[in-house]
Amino acid sequence: MSDIVFDGVSRAFKRDGRDTLAVDNVSFEVREREFVALVGPSGCGKTTCLRMAAGLDFPTAGAVRVGGKPVTEPGPQRAVVFQQFALFPWKTVHDNIEFGLRSQGVPQYERRARIAQQLELMGLQGYESAYPHELSGGMQQRVAIARCYVMNPDVLLMDEPFGALDAQTRTLMQEELIKIARRNPRTVLFITHAVEEAVYLADRVVVMTRRPGRIAEIVDVAPVRKSGGWETLTRVEEVMERSSFVELKSRIWRLLREQQVQQERREHA
Repeated sequence: MSDIVFDGVSRAFKRDGRDTLAVDNVSFEVREREFVALVGPSGCGKTTCLRMAAGLDFPTAGAVRVGGKPVTEPGPQRAVVFQQFALFPWKTVHDNIEFGLRSQGVPQYERRARIAQQLELMGLQGYESAYPHELSGGMQQRVAIARCYVMNPDVLLMDEPFGALDAQTRTLMQEELIKIARRNPRTVLFITHAVEEAVYLADRVVVMTRRPGRIAEIVDVAPVRKSGGWETLTRVEEVMERSSFVELKSRIWRLLREQQVQQERREHA
């Protein structure tokens, strides 16, 4: 099992000698091989949630479990893709993708086969000997994703992986990720500020409140995608033209707008 469960999770940080609550009593599940996007205002604790799932941070209260086991440290079955590509600039595309396999002592013949598969999956054939500075932002992020996929993780944790890309490249990467997710599904927790991106990519969208982050609503996209006739579509513009897509996007925007209005009222009270 590779499901992710947040069970009554809270996280407080010490700031200026006081406890600041970042995440408050958050409970939701990412089912096995499900793609869930987490959206919410800046500072609401989205990245904190992802870091706790990765074993890079830990709850003050509650528990995060992956595959039924509490997360107590990072693990090879949970791969993380960050907004910044975090590639080794002195290593080639091939060597960046190979790094984790070498670290785990995977035999050379198996490394070659797995790397070749990822180069094909990510459309990186012919770039094996290139260095990161020779690649576009989109190509660098493909290498970062390939480096995760080559480890054959059960869980993929993605923290605004396309946030640093220009709009056109971001759209192309969204389309590529949809294709990859359908060919090679994983349990995915995806953090984004972009509502359209969340609805386009995810099976469900978890909407968080302003800090301290709580769950405002969980929006089920998969059945709407199926009934709306865009289940098999990949081109962003085709999907976003569907009335059911527009309705879902508007619903989530209203939820986020309500959070903004409530915050402004509290600040002016």
